Amino acid sequence: MFPFLRYHGGNDKQLARFVKNVFGFYPNNIEPYRLAFIHKSAAVKNNNGMVMCNERLEYLGDAVLSNVVAEFLFKKYPTKQEGFLTEMRARIVSRASLNKLSFKFGFDKQIEIANHNIARNSTGGNAFEAFCGALFLDKGYDFSYKIIVDKIINAYLDVDELQNTETNFKSRLLELCQKKKKKLEFRIDEQQKERRNKFYKTTVFIDDKPYGSGSDYSIKGAEQIASEKTWHILFCKENEKENKKYS
Repeated sequence: MFPFLRYHGGNDKQLARFVKNVFGFYPNNIEPYRLAFIHKSAAVKNNNGMVMCNERLEYLGDAVLSNVVAEFLFKKYPTKQEGFLTEMRARIVSRASLNKLSFKFGFDKQIEIANHNIARNSTGGNAFEAFCGALFLDKGYDFSYKIIVDKIINAYLDVDELQNTETNFKSRLLELCQKKKKKLEFRIDEQQKERRNKFYKTTVFIDDKPYGSGSDYSIKGAEQIASEKTWHILFCKENEKENKKYS
């Protein structure tokens, strides 16, 4: 009847209300949810000297989400083989997909980050995984499965449409450049130090011409973001050429 009595302070109550409004339940233990939204750039040490941020929860949530999606797909597609199920799971839990979901849920407004001027290309997806870890710790697997399937997958993802969606833009870009005998490079433009963490900005070059750029706390993440932007740039140019042919 009085759920907020279980929480300490206004911030906890606000976070509990956010979870309730978005996902339809009140947390039993608010602590892991609070931790899920602390980015590593804003990490602090507790009294025991442990670094408090969402990285450990991100690791746990990644496993929970992967298991839930695997079970969901196994039940949804009873005649499909392992290769199809693996590819579909990869598309659902891709960084691009999780980033978009986190934005839809308003996670970007909850994340504690040291410098808000940083381009946060992966922080949303990381927080999403950390949230799944917090959900599992607080409510267990069965409850987590129901929330992830009902409130996330069924509500916000068109799984059938995902079958025709490309998510690994770096692989597609490599295949395209090899096919057209183009020289593809990923060049690191900047390495900024954000407290204990390096922040990378990478630009795609095709035949020494710059295209899309991406920023992330890992080189791999920055390359994937830059590849997606480059892919869309190339796709738009192809459309422009086609339109001119028929105009």
